[in-house]
Amino acid sequence: MSLLEKTLQQIGDLDRGSMDQTQVRLNDLIKPPGSLGVLEEMVLQLSGIYGDPMPKSGKKVIIVMGADHGVVQEGVSAFPPMVTLAMMPTFADGIASVCVLGRHAGAEIVTVDIGVDGTIDHPGIIDRKIKFGTDNMLKGPAMSREEAIKAIETGIEIANNEISKGARILGTGDMGIGNTTASSAILSVLGDLTPEEVTGRGTGVDDNALKNKTEIIRKAIELNAPDKNDPVDVLAKVGGLEIGGIVGTILSAAANRIPVVVDGFISSAGALIAARLSPKSVNFMIPSHCSAEQAHRTMLECIGLRPMLDMKMRLGEGTGAALAISALDASIKMLHEVGTFKDIGM
Repeated sequence: MSLLEKTLQQIGDLDRGSMDQTQVRLNDLIKPPGSLGVLEEMVLQLSGIYGDPMPKSGKKVIIVMGADHGVVQEGVSAFPPMVTLAMMPTFADGIASVCVLGRHAGAEIVTVDIGVDGTIDHPGIIDRKIKFGTDNMLKGPAMSREEAIKAIETGIEIANNEISKGARILGTGDMGIGNTTASSAILSVLGDLTPEEVTGRGTGVDDNALKNKTEIIRKAIELNAPDKNDPVDVLAKVGGLEIGGIVGTILSAAANRIPVVVDGFISSAGALIAARLSPKSVNFMIPSHCSAEQAHRTMLECIGLRPMLDMKMRLGEGTGAALAISALDASIKMLHEVGTFKDIGM
């Protein structure tokens, strides 16, 4: 049995008995029932994930997957692919945006080279390179099926390792020029949506470049004919290596009964594939925010998720996940520390 198959078999349901007990306590807190909204929903979900009516916080890790995309050869991005190579060390050095927000949330940043188009020599970056970026999806599949599965299983292995070292909350992050093109293509196929409906400006392309990007996605889907009923086929033909790594991170979290905070548009593309591979994995996903990328809300709706924050962010990296992790901590503190009606004699 492959690692992917084994992981999928391990994914179960939320513990409803634990959630019922948590709901009783929430109803007894000195506030109107449900008045803390999403905070109450989050801590209920954590109760079901952990199987603990009084869930506790713990070690937090955001896993940033880095990879490049051959489709950038077609002018779909406002930035050149060499930016990925330059940015990767900033995560390990602690100066990228996600590192700052991660420190604020008390989260460790783990950086993985799963497919950067260049050699990185940095002790703080985990080298799990599958290939030097995907192939140009306009000329054929982005990668082979075997490479797509390897990307997913690499994500599973990285996440399993962090969980074995004590991680209690995982977050997803990404780095890769051209990855909004791949993510939009994934959504177009799995969501039965036109390229116009799913394609946004990514790093900030102008109107002409947006029209070109939309047409590139249309042609790539027509050429490769990904099977919408086979998520791995979709990942292989129009996806990305870092997206595959994110799929694995999410599936590992679900299999190990650990919450995984999903970042923005790219991470949600990974979440959409994970959801199609294992619908139960959605129980373990916590959507952090709604990106300013055009179709992110649509992507989340396809998964069945509702974002907790909307801050007009579109950076990726795991920045939204870091902010949402802070909110998760707040929900736990609320459950443990707000007084009850019994405490005040009512």
